Amino acid sequence: MPVIESTRAATRWITRIVPAILVGAVSYATFVVVGRVCSAYLINKRREVGPAVVILVLYFILLPLMAATYLRTISTVLLDPGVVPLGPRLEARRKFESESSRPGRGTDFDSRAYQAGPDPDPDSPGLEQFYTKDVFVCENDGRPKWCSECCNWKADRVHHSSEINRCVFRMDHYCPWVGGMIGENSFKFFVQFTTYTASYCALVLGATASSLRKQVREGTPLDAHFIAAIALAAFFGLFTFLMTFTSMRYIFLNMTNVDALSSQSKVYQLAVRVPRGTVSTDKFSVVTYPLPKPGEQLNGRSNGIIENGNSSSITCNGAGIESSTGSATRDDLATRTFAILKTEPGENPWDIGIWGNWQTVMGTNIFNWLLPIQRSPCATHESHESFYPMGHALNDILARYGLSGVAGKDSDKAGVEMRELGRVNGNS
Repeated sequence: MPVIESTRAATRWITRIVPAILVGAVSYATFVVVGRVCSAYLINKRREVGPAVVILVLYFILLPLMAATYLRTISTVLLDPGVVPLGPRLEARRKFESESSRPGRGTDFDSRAYQAGPDPDPDSPGLEQFYTKDVFVCENDGRPKWCSECCNWKADRVHHSSEINRCVFRMDHYCPWVGGMIGENSFKFFVQFTTYTASYCALVLGATASSLRKQVREGTPLDAHFIAAIALAAFFGLFTFLMTFTSMRYIFLNMTNVDALSSQSKVYQLAVRVPRGTVSTDKFSVVTYPLPKPGEQLNGRSNGIIENGNSSSITCNGAGIESSTGSATRDDLATRTFAILKTEPGENPWDIGIWGNWQTVMGTNIFNWLLPIQRSPCATHESHESFYPMGHALNDILARYGLSGVAGKDSDKAGVEMRELGRVNGNS
């Protein structure tokens, strides 16, 4: 598996130097706490064996946990940070750009612009993973979001990182301290690492500061190593404590650093499966999958967007396709209809409650919470309903659009009811 690093040379050098700095800082802290504080000062000079033993036990519990979570985080962000596979069109684009850059050959800018747009193929690779679910984030035309850099369809909560030039599931931030992108696969290990590091720094700070205070009271010469260790522990401890606090807040709210940047104003557009035969209304439009091929009608359903009660068409491969009630050209039972709905500003459809949010990221038992073994449950994407579990916000959205109780169903009875609802709303 190839290593996924930053595309910037300066950042790559920083991420390679940082581990050496951290190893040096931890080695020095071990020398001070074990050698100077516990052995030389508390045990040999003050004969305080009990406090020294307690400090040593805690130290050698936190040290391996901190090291293990750090190594787990680094290995994950470098080898499997949770990136979306590159689309097949990217290889064609790269080949085109390579040929265009050869001496004596010009650049076809029209072709470059075409390659940058969404794949117009109704059977585009990867599209089926969206319409086989009951709800997904979509654009105005009902198709998923498209990444022009990776040439792929972007699943829910996927963002493109310019730092590594890849789309990342639940992208949080790029961290030079761990050498890569913190995303869905590594966020849990990152939180464990910052938590153990903050606790480790607190122990070092407490042990050295209390010993320094005793030296001040005794009037003996102050140990310069104590002062240096206090400065290091305070710096790294404050940094990791703030990172832990922020990360815990994101876990409880089921958010990422990227989500938080627009948490108060963000509006999500969701494609929610409704019964076959549901028609567009003045409140929402519908789209039917699989999308029609050029020249085909739309399974006898409306893929058009309703504006002021009038049906319009969408474009596929540049051809306008009008809504039709004609015979289906594909197996009707294989089609799925989705209503395109919008959240309110700041509404988080993935908030499933504090406890549910915690389990989604950290796991379901205490061993998962404490040890960097299994990845977050949210990284499996095994649900047929959505890419990530959705909470009460989805029910609120359905209620606002009058779709409570029918979303996610394909029964003929429900379809008749929705067609009647569409006629009533269209005539009102």
